Amino acid sequence: MDLWVAGVDGCKAGWIAVFRNLKDPAATRLHVFAEFPDLLKFDPPAQVIAVDMPIGLPERVGAGGRAPEKSVRPLLGQRQSSVFSVPSRAAVYTEDYRDACEISLKTSEPPRKISKQAFYLFPKIREIDAVMHPDMESRVFEVHPELAFWRLNGEAEMSLPKKIKGRANAPGLNQRRDLLVSYGFDQAFLDQKPPRGAGRDDLLDAAANSLIAGRIQFGEAEPFPKSFTRDVRGLRIAIWA
Repeated sequence: MDLWVAGVDGCKAGWIAVFRNLKDPAATRLHVFAEFPDLLKFDPPAQVIAVDMPIGLPERVGAGGRAPEKSVRPLLGQRQSSVFSVPSRAAVYTEDYRDACEISLKTSEPPRKISKQAFYLFPKIREIDAVMHPDMESRVFEVHPELAFWRLNGEAEMSLPKKIKGRANAPGLNQRRDLLVSYGFDQAFLDQKPPRGAGRDDLLDAAANSLIAGRIQFGEAEPFPKSFTRDVRGLRIAIWA
């Protein structure tokens, strides 16, 4: 019997997902979904879905964001800038940037505005938040690609960045590809032209997330922080690796 898991990353086209069959590690599939619920209903279903998007939104935010962000940044060294602080739920559900910044200022201590980079992720955060329920947390887990690569790299940060000044950095992407190949991925699969609306970094991130999904399935992953809390809707607030 097949045992599929999926690593997922947000992209311009929606969600890029790398499916791996844990009973046959050489079997991998790449799919892009316009909406997150489509991924949840995909057949064959993934037993574990490891997605790079915040799950569990705070009502108020302290310095450094949620506990998961504060837990993983020290591990990532020069890569810690990839972990942005998740603002309050009220800010995430505000569609105008200036209004979102105003709400963020009122719901953070010390008062903090929102970066444009974070704001552009709000629609995808809302998309997951709209469908998530505590009953789903045995299947859907929040992950972060750089934390995934840290785990896969012997708990050491990657020495090269994926991007420099917002543009893809080929040496950094190749470094991550080579690490994934060492875990059994076919290089041709990782070097394929990404689907329209997705970048090479999105594909590699989804592949890394799929390896963490496998760790979760086998009980080898851990949450950051270990003593995680829950939001007002009962959703777990933790990043897994």
